[in-house]
Amino acid sequence: MQIDVKSVSALLLGWFVPGLGHVHLKKYWKGGIFFVCIVSMTALGLFMGGKIYSFQTENPLTILAFFSDIGNGLIFILSKIFSFGQGNLKNATFEFGTAYIAGAGLLNYLIALDAFDIASGKKK
Repeated sequence: MQIDVKSVSALLLGWFVPGLGHVHLKKYWKGGIFFVCIVSMTALGLFMGGKIYSFQTENPLTILAFFSDIGNGLIFILSKIFSFGQGNLKNATFEFGTAYIAGAGLLNYLIALDAFDIASGKKK
């Protein structure tokens, strides 16, 4: 298996903005649907008062939450710049919102890997 620039760029673009790797590969419908689904899932999690975790070493579970949250790419970076996604423990929906955000990040990893597989010829 040979890894080329197109495969790696599809992977990185797909991680940075959900669906952008597919758009880069001219799979516009797939890219658009992935973008809408992942961004909607993340937005719903934020509206529920969910938290986007930073890297913390005192609890192993927060390390796992951090790695799932960085799967959101640009949204994770913007949350650190503009200080949103701090979470509100008083909300009854805090845990659900946090799970939506983490789930969106994990799904975005899979979507970026799908774009990589398409670009490398493993999948059509």
